[in-house]
This record gives sequence, C-alpha cells and structure tokens, in this order.
Amino acid sequence: MDIDFRVAVVLAPVLVAAGWAAFNIGAAALQQLQNFLNKEA
Repeated sequence: MDIDFRVAVVLAPVLVAAGWAAFNIGAAALQQLQNFLNKEA
C-alpha cells in the first residue's frame, strides 16, 4: 500500500497556519472572556 505524500505536503502548511491562527485568536478570545466575566462579578 503506497501512501501519497503529496497530500501531506499540501495540507501540512495549511494545518500549521490554521493551528497558529486558532492559537492566537483563542488566546485573545479567552482574555476577552475573562475580562467580561471579571466586570460582571
């Protein structure tokens, strides 16, 4: 069973970029949520 590594070569940078974006956006979203919850209390 031969594995076609071209799919991995194409998808790897896309997945890395998506993960990096989610990490950065997630951090900002969590900070915003914490600020919102702290102001309500």
